[in-house]
Amino acid sequence: MSRLILLTMFALLFVRPGDAGAEETLMARVGLDFDSSLEQLQRVIAEHGYTVSHVQRCDVGLQRSGYQTDKYRVVFFGKLDEVRAISSSHPELVPFIPLNFAVFAENGDTILSVFNPAVYEDLFPDSGLSVQFRRWESDVRSILDEMRAAVGSRS
Repeated sequence: MSRLILLTMFALLFVRPGDAGAEETLMARVGLDFDSSLEQLQRVIAEHGYTVSHVQRCDVGLQRSGYQTDKYRVVFFGKLDEVRAISSSHPELVPFIPLNFAVFAENGDTILSVFNPAVYEDLFPDSGLSVQFRRWESDVRSILDEMRAAVGSRS
């Protein structure tokens, strides 16, 4: 057997089905100013049927740690009934819900970042929530796509 085939077979032994193509972090660079991006993100989240539960300022803590920024927020969002049901039936998921976007300014652009919910399948393989995790992934990808579609946005 050729060395390439052996290496390929070896690599495949360590790839689980859920890992194929599941990026851990999904991001978008939005060519809008920070405040406009934050407003638009909240609108787009609502249009996808979610409620923004909290917008957390993070800049004070970052400045204490030596980072000079005043443009950093975390936007928490979810569907109340869904969050309550999952919290009740799967309390091990409580640290991961509601979902959230990190929003920060960089060089005149705004960066949106979210942990890919599909990765939860690997963390909780027996939870029976695979369909839920994939729906969340689809929704956050759709939200990022809409944000990228904003004037001046790029991937």
